[in-house]
Parts: sequence; structure tokens; C-alpha cells
Amino acid sequence: MKTRLRVVAGLGLAWVALIAGRLYYLQVVRHAHYAQRAGNQQQRVVELDPPRGTIYDARGRELAVSIEVDSVYAIPSEIDDPKTVALELAKLVDKEPGKLAKQLGDKSRDFVWIKRKLDPQFADQIRALKVKGLRFVTESKRYYPMRELAAQVLGFVGTENHGLEGLEQLYDSTVAGKPGRRTVLRDARRGTVMDPELSFTDPEPGRDLHLSLDATIQHIVERELAQSVDERGARKGMAVFLDARTGGVLALASYPSFDPNRYGETSKDLWRNRAVTDFYEPGSTFKIVTAAAAFESGLVKASDTFDCGMGQITLAGIRIRDHKPFGTLTFAEAIAKSSNVGMIKTALLLGDERLYGMASALGFGRKTGIDLPGEASGILHPLSEWRRFPLSKAYISFGQGVSVTPLQLAVAAATVANGGVRLQPYIVAATGGAGRIEPLHAAMLPVGRAMSSATAAELTRLLEGVVTDGTAKSAAVEGYHVAGKTGTAQIPLAGSYDRNHYVPSFVGFAPGDRPQIVGVVAIDAPQGFEYHGGQVAAPVFGAIARQVLLYLGVRPERTRPDWPDGQAMPKMVTAGLNPESAPGPTPGSPVPATAPAASATPATPASQPAGRPAVRPAPASTISITPTATPVTPGGEG
Repeated sequence: MKTRLRVVAGLGLAWVALIAGRLYYLQVVRHAHYAQRAGNQQQRVVELDPPRGTIYDARGRELAVSIEVDSVYAIPSEIDDPKTVALELAKLVDKEPGKLAKQLGDKSRDFVWIKRKLDPQFADQIRALKVKGLRFVTESKRYYPMRELAAQVLGFVGTENHGLEGLEQLYDSTVAGKPGRRTVLRDARRGTVMDPELSFTDPEPGRDLHLSLDATIQHIVERELAQSVDERGARKGMAVFLDARTGGVLALASYPSFDPNRYGETSKDLWRNRAVTDFYEPGSTFKIVTAAAAFESGLVKASDTFDCGMGQITLAGIRIRDHKPFGTLTFAEAIAKSSNVGMIKTALLLGDERLYGMASALGFGRKTGIDLPGEASGILHPLSEWRRFPLSKAYISFGQGVSVTPLQLAVAAATVANGGVRLQPYIVAATGGAGRIEPLHAAMLPVGRAMSSATAAELTRLLEGVVTDGTAKSAAVEGYHVAGKTGTAQIPLAGSYDRNHYVPSFVGFAPGDRPQIVGVVAIDAPQGFEYHGGQVAAPVFGAIARQVLLYLGVRPERTRPDWPDGQAMPKMVTAGLNPESAPGPTPGSPVPATAPAASATPATPASQPAGRPAVRPAPASTISITPTATPVTPGGEG
């Protein structure tokens, strides 16, 4: 009997020891492991999207905002009839019913997104269905209240709250903010409950962007550009307008455009900011570079005469022609009438180094460095390539064999307007947050001196002559001096040029005597008999400049009869955007100026880049090259 008791007692003690050992192993040795597993089953960390910073125009108008919207998800285990529910939902969330029914019928899943960031009307319709098993959660969605306005500049934001194009992409880390994290408990029914004792961090809103771009000017530019493209049956149009004093972008447009609120419904080709990403042969607008090099070298004066060979010249067996037969022209007349032969003879006088040096100093062949993604550098072949092809400088002198973006051309014209100082273009003037604005561009940003002030002044005078007496009369604005140059570039095609399609363009600034705005307009492949820059692009520039100068309050130099002395200028009202009634910033919030004030004559660096020849007087000269009968190569037209 005693033996049995001892055996039972021994077995009992052994069992207790095993249980104790197992408990010790589970609760002490493996405590951390099982505690983590339990936590994973009972708790869930939810990431909360932060509201992105607001993007404002130069006058504090909202261009991009974050709003709270509903996202809908499903708990499949609570849905009794997946097929019927899928049929009701599919038309509201733009999904295929069969695929949606399969997701809703998968009982092994406890969570299925139906549609994220719904438009309010669709969220209301889904709620009205009163389907058991559907839940809503609030998320932040990007909204563009002015729709197509500056769409390629702003870009858009994807479902995951990341910028995908434009400023939204480039400044994503600034605008996006920091997500919040909240730990929630999961109950036995796999529902979630909040517990204030659990860790959480609130989302940190992103910083705001304050642009140099003005919504009213952007609207004017887009409207005039679209009207020209549509009326002439062109493929597309591009335009850039800068503040001549600072380099800040006032407007930057590409047409056709798209609505960033519905970017997924449009072709990706429309997302391109063509004024920055696309380059083309500039044609006669590039004669500004040749003229600048001529004046800067001191080898040519405005009064010097050139024999333009009745509109043709032959070099290395290739005949190059003008768009009209010209005889003897002064250099000023050659610019005004846009003579290719006059520019070729000027380039031959200058040589490769001087012409290339000026083109490089004005920024061609490399990016401007503007704060927009996808900028192209254009094409300016190195001097070694010029020497391999003796006709390079002849063609480049009138804008063939070189490619530019509209933005590069605008920066070059702004350099002339600024007395020879090249400025850094920009579009984001400041960032802000928590009631504070931090300027990114407190003053104009000179990159360097490209030409002397004397050269810039003389060139401005010649460019005003292009508008008053030359190919750009349609760019004139009554009451203001306008300086500029037309171009009608042929489109390269399989080693030759397309004789049926052109890119008419105009580059200029106004007022010529006190520049405020600089602009470029380019229209791709207009249809019909009118395709020259002076017929197509120059009128668009003139229409834009007239409205913008009035809007900016730049008084005309010559008072019109219907503007009596001392009377305020007419108010400028544009369709959809009246500057006096347009929405402004939130009361009490700071509003950045379009651009910091700058004097009409910008400060210039004390020294000039090495290698830039000083201006010196040159005697008047007549240069003549006798043409011979050879094959004809068409030249660009003014």
C-alpha cells in the first residue's frame, strides 16, 4: 500500500514539475515571443494620411487644396449576397461586376477596398444602398479648384497621396507632410476599437507652396493660346511669360490641357509641360543671338550694310534662300525684315567662337534650372562639331541646327530686357506652414552677365523696330513699346525639312523701355495659308501683352483718346477670373507678392565673364558673296 502511495505521489510530483516547467518556459523563457504574437493578433497599426500643403498663386488664390472625402471598404464575411451587391456597386465605383463579386465572396478575407477617395455624390449613393458589410473611412484627397488652369505646372497626386507630376512631384517631400500612426484593438468579431492608452501620433500637415505664377495671367495666356490653336487647326501650342525684373514665372501654358482632378481619364501625352520638356528648332527668333554676338564683338553696327544677294547665298555648293528677295540692307533692316542671308554674312564675319560664346552665355544647350521636373536642355552642339561641318554657323545664325525650349528662349529675351544680366527662372517663390512664410527667392537671382548693357540697349532698339516696321507688326500694343522677334521654323523630318508643317513663334518683352513681362508663344503646325510667326504667334503675344499690362497696372506711355489724362485705366475683366472678385487667401494669412520689387535697371555683377570681348566701334562695311547656280536648300522664314 505504501509503495503504491509513493508511486502515485512520485507521479503527481513529476506531473506538477512538468507543468511548472512548461509554464516557466512559456511565461518566462518565451514570454517576449508570445507577447508579440498576441499583440499582432489583438492590435493593428493604422497609418493616417496627412493633409498636403496648399498651393497658392502669387495673389494667394488656391490652386491645389486637400479635402476630406470618404473611402469605402467591405467585410466579406458580413455580405450575404456578393453578386447582387457587386452589381449595385460596380456602376458607382467603375469596376467590373464579376471581379468585384469574387472579392466580396472571399470569406477568408476580413478587409477589401472597394473604392478609395470617392467623389461626394458617389459616396452618398453608396450609403443610400444600406448594404450590410460596407464601411466608410475618411481620407485626404487632392482637389484642384480651377481645374485645367496650370494643370501641367501643378501636376497631380495619386491614390497613395504621392505627387506624380509637376510641382506635386518635385516638391512632394515638402508638401506631403508626415503620416500619423494609431494603434487600435481588434475584438473577437475582428472589429476595431480605439483605446486612449495605446500609442498614437497625429498626422503632420505638409508645407504650403506660394508661386510666382498669377492665376489671372495664366488664364489670359491659356485662353488666347487655346483660341489660336483651335482656330488654326494646329496640333498644339506653348507659351511662357516671365516677370522681366525677377525671372519669376507669371504663366506657363501648354494646350491641349487636362483636368488634374480626373487625370486618369486623359492621355498621358497631355500631362507634358511642353514649354519646359519639348524642344524645337527656333528659326528666326534665334537671330537675337546672332545680333547680340554682332554688337558685343564690336564688328557690326546697326547702320552697317549687307548685300543680301536678292534673297539667296551659296556656301559649299548649297544655296540658302530668304523668304523674300532682299538687296542691300542695313543690319537693323536685316533684323526687322528677318533676312537669313544678312544673318549668315554676319555669322561669317563673327566666326564660330563669338557666335557659340553668345549662345552659350544666354543659356542654350543646357537646362535653365527651373524648379519643374522633366526640363530638357535643348541642343547646342559643341564647337568641335561646328568645325567638322563648315556650314554650322551659317544655319545656326538663323535658327537651324540648334534646338531650344520655349523657356530657354524666354530666359534669353529676359537677359536682353535686363540689360544683359541672365536671371534664374523660378516658379515657387516661398514655402509656408504654421502661419509662417519662408521666401525661397527674396530677390532676383543673376546667373551672370551675358552681354554689356550697351549691347542690350542697342538690341532692344532693333527689336522694337521689328514690331514697328518689320515682321512683327501684329504684336504691337497701342500705347506701349514692344520689342521682339518672329520665327517660322521648319520641322526636321528624316534628315530634311517638312515643307508642309512649321512652328511659327514670337519672343518679346514689353514695355521695351521699362520691361515688365517677357513672353514666348509657339504654335505647332497651324493649317492654312497663314503659317508665319508674324501672322500666327505675334498676334497672340500682342493680345496677351495688352491684357496683362493693364492687369498689372502698367500705364501706357501714350494716352489713348478714350483714356483722358488723370483718369484711371479701364478695369480688366477676364472670363472666369476677375482680379477684383477672384477668391483670395484665408483671412489673416500672409500673402506673398508676385515677385519682390526690383529696380528697372537691375544690379549687375562687378566683373564680366572671362573671354567676353569688349564693345568697340567698327567702321560701316558692305559684305558681298557672289552666288552661283547650285542646288537649293530652303531656309527658315521670319
